[in-house]
Amino acid sequence: MVRGRFCPDRSEVVQQRCVVDRSENEDDFGSQLWYFDGWGVDNYDRRHAVYGVVEYSIQFGLNELIENAVFESDEERERFRQVYDQEKLKATWRHPFHGWLALGVVVMAVISLVYLAIVTLT
Repeated sequence: MVRGRFCPDRSEVVQQRCVVDRSENEDDFGSQLWYFDGWGVDNYDRRHAVYGVVEYSIQFGLNELIENAVFESDEERERFRQVYDQEKLKATWRHPFHGWLALGVVVMAVISLVYLAIVTLT
């Protein structure tokens, strides 16, 4: 609630639920994404509906807070979820641009070696 600039003493969380629970395994750390709904009270004693999200990383059995946010609407929170899901997709070397990147590195290495050879021979 503090992140949303609401008074933590007068605000309340009404409901919380885990929406993503990825277990830790041999290759990757785990993660959890929690949603919470509640009421935030601002400095002018006005109540606002709040929609929050908290992300934890699970590393060696311990939960570490990664990200938290408070949104004014459920739609904003769902947009955060879409970005969260896209970040969790694994990169693959089969993507066409990775081939172009590898080719560019090889070409630049060859150009650098040819340049160094010409400079040292003259």
